[in-house]
Amino acid sequence: MLYIFIFIFLFLSMLIYFKIADKFNIIDKPNERSSHTKTTIRGGGIIFLISIIVSGILEQEYQVPVIGATIIGGISFLDDRITLSSRIRVLFHLVAVTLMFYFLPVFGIIHWWGVVILYVLVIGVINAYNFMDGINGITGLYSVVILGGLQYVNLYKTSFVTPDVIWLPMISCLVFLYFNFRKKAKCFAGDVGSVTMAFWIIMLILQLMIKTNNYLYILFLAVYGVDAVLTIIHRLVLKQNIFEAHRLHFYQILANDQKVPHLVVSSIYGVLQLLIIALIISGGLNFYVLGGIVLIPLILIYIVMKPKLMLKTA
Repeated sequence: MLYIFIFIFLFLSMLIYFKIADKFNIIDKPNERSSHTKTTIRGGGIIFLISIIVSGILEQEYQVPVIGATIIGGISFLDDRITLSSRIRVLFHLVAVTLMFYFLPVFGIIHWWGVVILYVLVIGVINAYNFMDGINGITGLYSVVILGGLQYVNLYKTSFVTPDVIWLPMISCLVFLYFNFRKKAKCFAGDVGSVTMAFWIIMLILQLMIKTNNYLYILFLAVYGVDAVLTIIHRLVLKQNIFEAHRLHFYQILANDQKVPHLVVSSIYGVLQLLIIALIISGGLNFYVLGGIVLIPLILIYIVMKPKLMLKTA
């Protein structure tokens, strides 16, 4: 009954946000990175932050990471409204990630140099997750797949977190997908959505890895990770500024250049990650073997297919 009430509350919250966004002109205008051509309500992903805040109210032991999510989500929402300098964004990201590390607790189990590396990796993954949010359905579907996999592990393999801090963000994804998983989306997640969800998912994955001392769970981000990392390498080879907007992600080539429907591309990414998560959960393979089984085919698909797809549209 609680989850039905939460669903209704989040659904109504989304409708209220639409009214606010319409009044204050919170819209997404197409640019050189965009995979859409019409202005659309931006920041619908604020529903993710609302669900996380509610989970923190219900499960008060998670108040510290919830505060971190609120900080990083708040600055991202502001960035959706007025473009902020990268220095300001990074400063708030550092504060939020510090709260995450304090909660886990990273500072008590990793050497200082490892903590520094982890700061770079976590902030990098958060931004990469944000960059992958470019077509209808992809962020909501990919996120609900990861959260679903984490919840399965939590309930049936290794209990590492209070279930509600996964259930509520999952419900928010379903609410968001109702409005976003469409040919003509009612709204986009915006930075507030993708950045906040990335922060929460990374926190959960790190908590699971610390609890189990098993690094396999990083592969819950394998599909996004391969696309993001190889695209950065591709842009460096082309001598492009990797911090500027672009349309060179593999999913962007499929959606923009090859005109594959957004929902089809999003579903492919979600299904691939779901299969990988199922393989991880089934167990029996160590990190290096399973890493090779998962990453090598993804890398080969990217390296072999992307040039051919780009050549067809040249």
